[in-house]
Amino acid sequence: MQLDWPAHYGDPSWFLHDRFGMFIHWGLYSLKAKDEWIMTQDKINKEEYEKLFYQFEADLYEPKKWVKQAKESGMKYIVLTTKHHEGFALWDSAYTEYKITNTPYGKDALKEFVEACREEDMKIGFYHSVIDWHHEHFTIDGLHPAREDEDVKAENRDMKIYQEYLYNQVEELVTQYGKIDYFWFDFSYDDREWSWAKGKGAKDWRSEELEQLILKHQPHMIINNRLGLDRGVYTPEQYQPTEVLMTSDNKKRVWEACQTFNDRWTYNPNNLNMKSAEMIIKLLIDTVSKDGNLLMNFGPTARGNFDEASTKVLEEIADWMTYHSSSIYGAGSSSLRAPQDCRITAKEDRIFIHIFSWPFRTIHLKNFPLDIQYARFLHDHSEVTVKRFDPADLIHHDLPVIAEDEVVLELPVIKPNHLVPVIEIKL
Repeated sequence: MQLDWPAHYGDPSWFLHDRFGMFIHWGLYSLKAKDEWIMTQDKINKEEYEKLFYQFEADLYEPKKWVKQAKESGMKYIVLTTKHHEGFALWDSAYTEYKITNTPYGKDALKEFVEACREEDMKIGFYHSVIDWHHEHFTIDGLHPAREDEDVKAENRDMKIYQEYLYNQVEELVTQYGKIDYFWFDFSYDDREWSWAKGKGAKDWRSEELEQLILKHQPHMIINNRLGLDRGVYTPEQYQPTEVLMTSDNKKRVWEACQTFNDRWTYNPNNLNMKSAEMIIKLLIDTVSKDGNLLMNFGPTARGNFDEASTKVLEEIADWMTYHSSSIYGAGSSSLRAPQDCRITAKEDRIFIHIFSWPFRTIHLKNFPLDIQYARFLHDHSEVTVKRFDPADLIHHDLPVIAEDEVVLELPVIKPNHLVPVIEIKL
């Protein structure tokens, strides 16, 4: 079956194999510790918001720790926000003074991050917002913080000047930091409209030119689908598709579920809707079982470290991945129907049954036409007994009857001490 993938983009094979990545949202909004959209939610004017700029000390920023935590948790790539909608640049851009090298921190944080990733052979992704509420020529629309400020709305703004700025900054990102694997744009909204303004899309970003620019310098690059061109990695946000994603002409989509640790993308210690390690692991498994990747977001504090809650969950994910990563890397969907309360991932001659809810003694695999060489738990490789239909059993009324197309896996009564036990079946 063919992939729905642009011929002029780079090869997504590494992406389809690695399956698990870390998203990191970090910027001036981290000082507010509420929401990455806080500038527009509270309609904070540019001058007031700039006060955060002079407080950004990032004295605990050690990207090597970020990369180590991600790697130990089984994540194979990291996507970092180079610039969010607020317009603040995490690198030493030549096209703005609104950048991290002019804050009290004073260094190019992006350069340090890239170097840390390379040391650990971690794939590198750059998030970059095409929206910029700080730039003086980004035209006002219904998402802009100044949408109710008539004086600002009356200013003479030229979107072409902003387009050139956007183009120049993207060029810096793809020429100054060596090989980058993934460019993650955010976002087009030309489907939105207000009585006095329209949302912005591909024409406003000169998206075709941005693509050409990126691929000219880094032809191996994969790009997500948020430039308004309806191609690239499909990135559903904060929800899980219920099935393998296909196009109308029966091609598999390359997709990535984007999820947050709590309800927001930025650090927020007061948002207690935190996902447990078990939930995140189940999200990962569910995504891979539908041929997708999971990009799991953790927001560092404004000082640059992951807080205790994030660190604890990452450690628990690391423990599970230590024993079960072979059911994730290189795996994808299976044509076999998953048993109740389970998910199946598959690769080559193996299937992996992930048990979300521990059953009593047996798991039944119906309509199972394949021969089984062995079945075992992944965490310790202990044998799982496999039973198939035996005509002799039909005359023994004290034995469970197994249908001819059915396989029964016999389990211990007590669940293994792992968040989601996995049975590996060699076919």
